[in-house]
Amino acid sequence: MRPVAPPYETYAVKGFHGELASAFRPRDLSQAVQRLVDPASAHETLHWGRNYLYSVVLETAAGTTEVVVKQFRNQGMLSRIRRRLFGSKALKSWRGAQALVRAEVPTPEPVMLVESNDPGGASFFVSRRLKEFFEARHFFRALNADREREEFPGVDPQEVLEEMAWTLRRLHERGVWHRDVSVGNLLVRRRTRDESGYDIFFVDLNRAHTGRRLTVGRRTRDLCRLRIFKREHREAFLRAYWEERMRAYWLKRLLFLVFQHGFLLKVRVKEVVRYPFSVLAGALGPKHGHVHIPPPPKEASPRDSTVWDRLSDQPHQHAGRLQRVSFRWSHARAHLTLMSILLANLPQLRRRYRALHRNLYREPRPWDGIGIAVRPWKENPEALLRALEELGVRLVLLRLHPWQEDHSAEEALARELHRRGWDITYALPQNRELVRDLARWRAAVSEIAERFGPYGRRFQVGQAINRSKWGLWNHHEYMDLASAAGEILRDGPEVELLGPAVIDYEFHVTAAVLNLPWEDFRFDIVSSLLYVDRRGAPENRQYGFDTVDKVVQLKAIAETARHSSGRSWITEVNWPLWEGPHSPAGRDVSVNEELQADYLVRYYLLALGSGMVERVYWWQLMARGYGLCHPTGEGELRCRPSFFALRTLSRQLEGSTFLHPLETAETARLYLFRAAQGRDVIVGWSAGGPTSVRLPRPAAKLIGRDGETLPPPPTPEVQLNSSPRYFWLVPE
Repeated sequence: MRPVAPPYETYAVKGFHGELASAFRPRDLSQAVQRLVDPASAHETLHWGRNYLYSVVLETAAGTTEVVVKQFRNQGMLSRIRRRLFGSKALKSWRGAQALVRAEVPTPEPVMLVESNDPGGASFFVSRRLKEFFEARHFFRALNADREREEFPGVDPQEVLEEMAWTLRRLHERGVWHRDVSVGNLLVRRRTRDESGYDIFFVDLNRAHTGRRLTVGRRTRDLCRLRIFKREHREAFLRAYWEERMRAYWLKRLLFLVFQHGFLLKVRVKEVVRYPFSVLAGALGPKHGHVHIPPPPKEASPRDSTVWDRLSDQPHQHAGRLQRVSFRWSHARAHLTLMSILLANLPQLRRRYRALHRNLYREPRPWDGIGIAVRPWKENPEALLRALEELGVRLVLLRLHPWQEDHSAEEALARELHRRGWDITYALPQNRELVRDLARWRAAVSEIAERFGPYGRRFQVGQAINRSKWGLWNHHEYMDLASAAGEILRDGPEVELLGPAVIDYEFHVTAAVLNLPWEDFRFDIVSSLLYVDRRGAPENRQYGFDTVDKVVQLKAIAETARHSSGRSWITEVNWPLWEGPHSPAGRDVSVNEELQADYLVRYYLLALGSGMVERVYWWQLMARGYGLCHPTGEGELRCRPSFFALRTLSRQLEGSTFLHPLETAETARLYLFRAAQGRDVIVGWSAGGPTSVRLPRPAAKLIGRDGETLPPPPTPEVQLNSSPRYFWLVPE
């Protein structure tokens, strides 16, 4: 006798309605729905693509349960029409999951359906999170490449293929046509110790049809989507599926091959056909933001339609690409002015750049300048300070938001940082409202100067002035802001101003702005938000220039500009992580945590080792999507590998002197330091694949990237990889 399907009930709360499984009814339904639909509550990002999947810890009457939330955006007119006529994808997923539960076919247990009352709002399908599984996608890739033994030790391919075939047959015999049985929609989990074999779980059920009679053609249309390419694997799978219907098996096998080749051809054709349209849409059409981003104010013009994205801690520009181009075109005269100033100063910039480049690494330089940016954490400020103490970095950049009415949390943090001896620099970004209302900007800067001046004397005026989402459309608007802020801040004793804070490798803007015909204005330090092109490795070249070349260019600009004193800082850099809407950049340029840690150390070594910049600040200590740490949801912090990598860099080289890089193979880097106690330490890594190099002397001690002690190599011949390591050489 089949088990009775769990009871479901409907519900309605403020802004949302849907259904839920009675066994998982939350203690506070309204609060639970708000947590489920808010990506800020995400415990972990699971998938970031057309739809966004994340896990959330749900408090139910029966106890704590970890669930997976699949968010469907429903953005655009066509999506809204389809949702109105046929139901949302979340609803279809919910119905499909219920059908599989009734059919006794494994699927993550459906927990809740959440539908926004707004016709254009998002919808959410919530299911119980599976543990200890692997995706069929990765298994089949390994199987087709003959790497299953290395990547999936102990997993029997024959058993997996047979169990997959039997589960699919049961699905079809009970009238469920999945219609999207790709290797990415099957999860494999080994059964308990008492039972042998595997369970195959179906996910992504929004295309499923139920109550259908499954013909051979429909069955094969499901089967052919599985990327089973080797003949012996395909034969084992098909025989297991058709074992009770072996009549005309040769015809069914032939049909499978025809359908499989047709499906692969369809995928390739769609990629080719869609590509030009996607490029055109990306260049001309509006960019849909994540569903948590609020719409612009109704009275706002497209020029003023920026809003704050709380998850990535930056503005979001609602104006479409064509609108932005038209706005830029309306300021063509201002842009031509900048271009003419740049061209007039280009010869001296080029001469100074070449001179600085020739003198790179000629003299030893004290190793310092590692900085970290922070923002308050109201939930647990003491945990933030503990993490900062543990990191060991004494240079802090505190970003203030002048448009805020309440700065009490920032002031409390600045006061405590000052009391504990940190060197504080402030960043004062702008938004469109302050750009349009100069009186309000002056009042905000005056208040900040009075409240925060006692704890730090350096202020960066402006933020990413070459990005319209930060509220600026031309250099005249920035000149007004900077002049007003400089007039107010210079009243303080020994105040230093930083700017113009151009983001990315757009130094033509930096050079032009610093040579504008300003009256009695000067930046004490040229600040830049220098990110690597497309967020790749810091050794990557952009227009022929790598990170070292770029910081030399910044130094040349600072030394030749009319309104600077020759000093250069980098006040913002990070590598975004694969964490959905928390990431400040797109998924195509995001990295994993290990690569982030590698790139962080290498960037600091390349930039500070050049001697061209005095400080580099990582943005920031605590943040989802890019920070060294992130909140766990229990009021504590989880430190990522990048945290330990920066801590190790600071501890290993504290008080040392950078001598020079050693000659190595093209992809290898060996940076020689003289430690405070007189010993030589080499930091080595490879920007390419694993590379063998020879040290000047054997290493007496070896420290890994994250501070772990490793066995020192027995000879001077060492192997380098992407992760920097610290070789403490035996004394001469």
